[in-house]
Amino acid sequence: MLLRHRLLAVLVAVLWGVNFPATALALEHFPPLFMVALRFAIIAVPTIIFIPRPKIPLRWLIAVGFGIGTMQFAFLYLGMAAGMPSGLASIVLQASAPFTVIIAGIWLRERITSRQAVGIAIAVLGLAAIAVHRSQVAALLPVVLTLCGALGWAIGNVSTRRAQAPNALHLTLWMSVVPVVPMLILSLLIEGPARIGDSLATSFTPEALPAVLGLLYVILIATVVGYSIWNNLLSVYPSSTVAPFSMLVPVVGVLASWIAFGQLIDGVELVAGGAVVAGVLVASYRRRVREASAELALTVPAA
Repeated sequence: MLLRHRLLAVLVAVLWGVNFPATALALEHFPPLFMVALRFAIIAVPTIIFIPRPKIPLRWLIAVGFGIGTMQFAFLYLGMAAGMPSGLASIVLQASAPFTVIIAGIWLRERITSRQAVGIAIAVLGLAAIAVHRSQVAALLPVVLTLCGALGWAIGNVSTRRAQAPNALHLTLWMSVVPVVPMLILSLLIEGPARIGDSLATSFTPEALPAVLGLLYVILIATVVGYSIWNNLLSVYPSSTVAPFSMLVPVVGVLASWIAFGQLIDGVELVAGGAVVAGVLVASYRRRVREASAELALTVPAA
């Protein structure tokens, strides 16, 4: 992977790491299932009106929207609402990287090099060390829900790679259309109209301001900017090359959660976080002169 594209992948990891404390703030006010519907509805309405649908088969658009939009965030938000701390959620969700590599290897028959396997193994060990060290702060159910979210992200990653959308920003915007209706129906059935109405009616109060700002960050920065860059990278490079960068997210997520909520970081987490960074660097390094042509193929949209 070219240096410029590695830096873009790292930027996405930073944006997504900060996304976890922003999500935790938003979930203090909005019900989790309704928040999934709301975050995507705000993007979907102008998208349908102003943005042409990406020229990919409808089944891949639905697959990307289901994996990334519906499955990932429904389970992640439910897990966080059930007690998963934002820092630990950022760690557990990175199971999506090995999930992506495995699914891409089986489904797309993408070859995993020995260097990638070693790098992923190092990063997974780092993640495992952090998760084990902090497992006492989370019950089993939130962890399982977050792992289901990671599986959804992996399905979305591989579907994005398979879709090969000519415009990554358009795919990012249109995938937001898929989760809105099913998540709104689930929210009405499970969380109820009264809870939804109360969260909307009190959205403009001073007490709700941190939650609203967190939701805006999730929508504009994490979703529109982050996924546009990420989907563009997936359209050029194999899933097994791009996915390991997501393992940098928990390093940023733990730091951001410490700054925002005082969730402390100790020596074990710092060392394990260093292992995650090292593993991603090893996994993403590929000796291919031909990859220089990707510099001409990849154009990251301004968002």
